[in-house]
Amino acid sequence: MWRCALPPLQRYPTVDELGARAAALVARHPRTARLRRVGTSRAGTPLWLLSVGHGSRQALVVAGPHANEPVGGATVLRLAERALADPRYTEGADATWNLLLSLDPDGLRRNEGWLRGPYTLGRYFRNFFRPGFHEQPEWLPDGAAGAALPETRTLLHLQDELRPFLQCSLHGVDVGGGFVELTHDLPGLAQRVAHTAARLRVPRELGPYDTLYWPNLGPAVYRIPPPRIGDLAAAITEAAVESTWYHPYRYGTVTAIVEAPMWGVAAVEDGSPPADAAAVLRTVSHTLRHDTRLLKRLLAEVRPHLADVPDAARLLAPVDDYLLVCPGLADAWDPDVADGARPLPPMSTAHLAALRIAGRRLALRTAGLLHQLVTSAGRDPAGVLPHLDRLIDEWCVDYRDGCGARWIPVTRQVEYQSRVVLDAFELAVGHAPACSRSGEPGWGSQAAVPMHLE
Repeated sequence: MWRCALPPLQRYPTVDELGARAAALVARHPRTARLRRVGTSRAGTPLWLLSVGHGSRQALVVAGPHANEPVGGATVLRLAERALADPRYTEGADATWNLLLSLDPDGLRRNEGWLRGPYTLGRYFRNFFRPGFHEQPEWLPDGAAGAALPETRTLLHLQDELRPFLQCSLHGVDVGGGFVELTHDLPGLAQRVAHTAARLRVPRELGPYDTLYWPNLGPAVYRIPPPRIGDLAAAITEAAVESTWYHPYRYGTVTAIVEAPMWGVAAVEDGSPPADAAAVLRTVSHTLRHDTRLLKRLLAEVRPHLADVPDAARLLAPVDDYLLVCPGLADAWDPDVADGARPLPPMSTAHLAALRIAGRRLALRTAGLLHQLVTSAGRDPAGVLPHLDRLIDEWCVDYRDGCGARWIPVTRQVEYQSRVVLDAFELAVGHAPACSRSGEPGWGSQAAVPMHLE
């Protein structure tokens, strides 16, 4: 009988731990598992692909596309263990699991200030990093042919090589609930997600703000629309742009974006009608405008003192992105401003909760990045650090007490996300044509080398 070689993860793995754990699995199962370097990040970090099984049907699972969402790394290790333990997921399905350990390992390293815990909202946002839109490797702002990031080119190459029947991109919601976005419908997935979420006490997000205008395939399951090329605001707020999610569409690939929450909020799965939606929308939009003006003033005070801060441009890029889209979002959500060109859908309590969380998220991320810029400078000539600390503390208290945000242990986050991926796999595999990739000569034959020893 197969025995797990590794203790379960109680916290998020770092970049080096991901590589070491994957190499340990391969060492114990050399006939079934392989680890190969498929690319290199901008900073020279290897991009590792862990493959399990030798079936002709390829499943591709991408962890860490967003640097601040580390749950996917732990999930791919869990999926590898499940595939090694249960032949139904390999021989029984004629399938190979291809698990990319981290698409943005450089960004993940920048989050190591909070990865090991303790897991508090204040610690998370003060150490939060997520690059600007143009440095996020899943997006294709200039199309596949114009992909500039080596991480993006690596993923595109894998998609073209494997032609997977299923691609799962593993994301994390910092505050809110779990949900799934699909390029093709998988009938029955919504019911399975509901069952898994109920068993693990993970709230489902019934109205995420980035899916407001997307077709609903069932509770907490949404259809990703065709991309809108060149729309930066949609890129940042809705992900409705050309991306690696749609690139393998030509192969019949079903892409599933699987979101797992870190801090759960019960209200995001409350589908009841609100007493006064307009009043809530006014409050949310007015609060976002107020916070944006405040953060813009703080940025103006900080920016002149950043000339000597190492890598300040990488921290400023997401700040500028967030402050760019906030006014438009506030107008889109305000019932007194909306021009009717794109009216909001009917609002449930869940929708309103998601909008409140989203507005606060944009402000907190911006404040956290500004906090890092000041602390990285080693001095605070503008005297903004105490103000930023007060804002972060107040807004985190609002998440905790106003929204009811509660930490979900890492083990439960991972179990939820891995079960949803396995559900998507089981539903998609029946429609997948046989198309051998892993049996080709030399495929995945490179020696396994732990990331931290390479």
